Amino acid sequence: MISPGLPRVALIAGPTASGKSALALALAEKHRGTVINADSMQVYADLRILTARPSAEEEARAPHRLFGHIDGAEACSAARWAAEARAVIAEAHAEERLPILVGGTGLYLRTLIDGIAPIPEIDPAVRTEVRALPVAEAHAALALVDPGAAARLHAGDTLRVARALEVVRSTGRTLADWQDRREGGIGDTIQLAALILLPDRDWLGERIDRRFATMLATAEDEVRALLARTDLPADAPVLRAIGVHEIGKVLASEWSEEMALAAGATATRQYAKRQYTWFRRQPPGGWESTAETDTYENLRRIEMKLFP
Repeated sequence: MISPGLPRVALIAGPTASGKSALALALAEKHRGTVINADSMQVYADLRILTARPSAEEEARAPHRLFGHIDGAEACSAARWAAEARAVIAEAHAEERLPILVGGTGLYLRTLIDGIAPIPEIDPAVRTEVRALPVAEAHAALALVDPGAAARLHAGDTLRVARALEVVRSTGRTLADWQDRREGGIGDTIQLAALILLPDRDWLGERIDRRFATMLATAEDEVRALLARTDLPADAPVLRAIGVHEIGKVLASEWSEEMALAAGATATRQYAKRQYTWFRRQPPGGWESTAETDTYENLRRIEMKLFP
């Protein structure tokens, strides 16, 4: 929603391989923009190729922020990213530049725009106790203290059931109660012009297959370097990047390149499907979506929203 008098922010979102980066760069070059990453894997320094971060040449054409700025041994939460994004948006406005958010991590974007629930840190003893419960017992316990959450969540959804139970046991309030009190969102302080790219699924699938084939041929060195690190926690998010496992299998001579290509392309298609579903169902009103794949037609669309 455009609110006259407030500083402008552009937002370009959608599934992987949908053309977001090219559109963001075109917008940045034409309108003195700063491109701000909103992809949860592109924050990590270790994987430029495998996460499809902009190339060094592309980054030289316009300022880029929050790309590859976090070491793979760290974890980046939505709250951390949102705080960093607020700072670089303010920096861009101070420099009279147009902040351009671009990425496919819907949770990051919603946290920045709408804010985050101020849930206190969970008591470690409570977390340990809850996470040790079989999921059926956890769901039954949740039904006693938060029947609404128990009704919404599938009984086998281990992580969400445990999260809801540990929140109510640790804080005395349900997760839904906390989520009703979101804080820190910037939505009311900016003119947000959002465009969601949702191209034809067959077109997107073909792009994904071609791109992963290129990654497989060029990303071995960065995956080898990542897997050689001895300081990475076993649950480091960077290790979950699509392609790390698949290329790792090739490097270990356990898979052929053909097997890795098939597995990686399939995993990327599945990820894109989840993103596609999120961006169709979750964004608030005013976030326009388009199936258009031409960069300059989409540039015109977002310009109309930025400068009505």
